[in-house]
Amino acid sequence: MSPLAAPLAGPLAGPLAGPLAANAETLGFFGRDPWWLVLLKAVFCFAFLVGTVLIAIVWERKVVAWMQLRIGPNRHGPWGLLQSLADGVKLALKEDLVVKGADKAVYVLAPIVAAIPAFMAFAVIPFGPAGNEVSIFGTRTPLQLTDLPIALLYILATASVGIYGIVLAGWSSGSTYPLLGGIRSSAQMISYEIAMGLSFAAVFIYSGSMSTSEIVASQQPTWFAVLLPVSFIVYVIAMVGETNRAPFDLPEAEGELVGGFNTEYSSLKFAMFMLAEYVNMVTVSAVASTLFLGGWRAPWPISTFWEGANHGWWPMLWIVLKIQLLLFFFIWLRGTLPRLRYDQFMKLGWKVLIPVSLVWLVMVATVRALRNEGYDFANVVLYVGAPLGAVLLVALVVDLVRKKPAPAPEPAPAFDPMAGGYPVPPLPGQELPPVPRRRRRTPQLQDALNGADPSEGS
Repeated sequence: MSPLAAPLAGPLAGPLAGPLAANAETLGFFGRDPWWLVLLKAVFCFAFLVGTVLIAIVWERKVVAWMQLRIGPNRHGPWGLLQSLADGVKLALKEDLVVKGADKAVYVLAPIVAAIPAFMAFAVIPFGPAGNEVSIFGTRTPLQLTDLPIALLYILATASVGIYGIVLAGWSSGSTYPLLGGIRSSAQMISYEIAMGLSFAAVFIYSGSMSTSEIVASQQPTWFAVLLPVSFIVYVIAMVGETNRAPFDLPEAEGELVGGFNTEYSSLKFAMFMLAEYVNMVTVSAVASTLFLGGWRAPWPISTFWEGANHGWWPMLWIVLKIQLLLFFFIWLRGTLPRLRYDQFMKLGWKVLIPVSLVWLVMVATVRALRNEGYDFANVVLYVGAPLGAVLLVALVVDLVRKKPAPAPEPAPAFDPMAGGYPVPPLPGQELPPVPRRRRRTPQLQDALNGADPSEGS
């Protein structure tokens, strides 16, 4: 038994002793690596994120070009695979401009604050089982940098810190458009973090743990995307809004805010913001894979006939493939959906996702309580409640996007262009009074005109 699990045997001998002891036993695999192995894992996580970002940028440009019947980048490297590397070198060689009215200290600090939390959240993503499954230079170690009893809270906390970098970038630039973009981005990310946190809460309640390795272990044999479909749908929508990606890229709307919060940035500072955006995409994809898609576990057809698919180095392959699949989902959204209006986007978050998540959370908590009491129909309740929740979500979305008849416009007040004594053009919404028609000639007037002497008018 692990030293962390031993103290739980006595005071927690009740119904919670089993889950807590198992959780402590799992967490006991971490914290025993030598310092050089911890450093090696940290370097690997950093290199994996940067390498995945470089691949994702090229992949995105290629896929979007294919969807738009274009060729895409094809000059740098074979098939244009080095295009993202060339873009990074180009940004590094550009002039680093600083706006005259900017707060220079905060202006320089903002990209760092935005980029570092994006890397930190990846530390608790498991690439393999918590047991000592692999050997690195003769040392048995799990394929995970670390794990925490509150790993889900750690992910939410690091995501919230990244908002400060965006707000500080908009405020310190000393310009109108970055400030508006920063405010809009912070409101968007805070709003959708609530829905994301509620989807996390459903996973935590059903699995009984906030440890990422324990959550993956709880998804045997059925993934939480099947058991908790509403939470999965809400998280997928929230992760797109959290990363400011299309169709939720409102903080970077070119027609409204030029470039958004990073309008006044250039060179490496601009590159750090772009790196933070793509690293966030990789991180939220890894979190979705861990919480809902079985994490490092092999997909269903493979795991049924191949017992070794979830052992050794193979689990790393499965989670990387799931991350790439979700990155393709980001790219597909960008190439197919138009940008939403800001009011539609906020209405979706506050009037649809959050209420649906709250109702679903109550249902999951009820099922969890029944399961703790020994009832066997917990899964039946979930299978019945999941379609009901999905139907409710679809109904709310359809009601949100359905075109409602516009109210009849009120008649505009009469406009007199000569009311002030001189002619004035009408304002928008005002109409000139109709020109009076020519007076119709009466028979008497027509006879008088016909009998008049033509010389009288000369």
